[in-house]
Amino acid sequence: MDNTEFIRNIKTTGLEACEQSGSFLQSALWGEFKSRFGWTSRAFLIDWADADERPLLLLSRSLAPGVSFAYVPWGPELPAGFPSDDEQRTLALAGLARKLRQFLPRNTVFIRFDPPWFTEEGSGDTVPSLSLPFRRAGADIQPPDTVLIDLTQSEENILAAMKPKWRYNIGLAEKHGVVVSDSGEQGMHDFYRLLSETAARDGIAIHNIEYYRALFAECNDAVTTGESGAPPLQLHLYTAAHEGDVLAAIVVLFRGKEATYLYGASSNIKRNLMAPYALQWRAITEAKTFGCTEYDLFGIPPDENPDHPMAGLYRFKTGFGGKIIHRSGSWDYPYKPALYALFSGAERLRKKMRDKRKRR
Repeated sequence: MDNTEFIRNIKTTGLEACEQSGSFLQSALWGEFKSRFGWTSRAFLIDWADADERPLLLLSRSLAPGVSFAYVPWGPELPAGFPSDDEQRTLALAGLARKLRQFLPRNTVFIRFDPPWFTEEGSGDTVPSLSLPFRRAGADIQPPDTVLIDLTQSEENILAAMKPKWRYNIGLAEKHGVVVSDSGEQGMHDFYRLLSETAARDGIAIHNIEYYRALFAECNDAVTTGESGAPPLQLHLYTAAHEGDVLAAIVVLFRGKEATYLYGASSNIKRNLMAPYALQWRAITEAKTFGCTEYDLFGIPPDENPDHPMAGLYRFKTGFGGKIIHRSGSWDYPYKPALYALFSGAERLRKKMRDKRKRR
């Protein structure tokens, strides 16, 4: 089978075409934001056979002088009714990679995809996967595993689906006077202080504060100058405080029907007051009021493995109920196999070193 038969044509377009994408990672907002930090953002219209045109956001950047790569976060969004088997999806994605190459710099070593399709844990379906000519990336960019909470339920049913201890902790935080505020950009200093504290505690990497400030600036611009018909959008920074001490903070994006918990941080003090639980409950209830139908906790380890360096994150997020889903992770289509092999080896080594730091 010809691996380009799924796609009739590809053409470039403006970033605004991506505003109707389902995921914020395929939106014009995300393209504009990443353009502030060394990425080149481009939009395409993919003319799928027997379907309407679909927008695609593609990011690219330099790896080293004279060497670059391309990246498609949570894309492409396949048309309704597209075959669900891995072989057909591999063929379609390979055809897309080949057709996109003509639009990329000649020094592009590979293109990386984070395919958005997934399976639900307990469904009996295998986790989606790709095959040759694709290579499994040395490290995932977006989290392939996550928890999704259905916000079309009543608040009572959402609470009922949580583990009992989680309901108790939400109430405990309120009982002990933990105050949750929607601090917005005014809370950025506290958020970043807590984020730095969390990074040191958990051995994780973070961006500088200007990265998070820029996200708020981009979201404010999108709200002010948003195109007609674009999904409603809000970015929230919630903080939880007790007797003058800011104990925890989270950043949550509301976009259309999707709410996404992007970043979280907590203090080393007063951890017995369960401030992070109160923060999540505030974000869940406000997302529901906003009109979101789904709350994405955005990233957990692939399974409940107590030896995983982020095992605590798995316990925390899955305790809020919801369904666990598994995506295929990041996959690369090499354009220059020899150079790609060098990059891939270095990326895998960096990942091993990061994982060692997390386990300490």
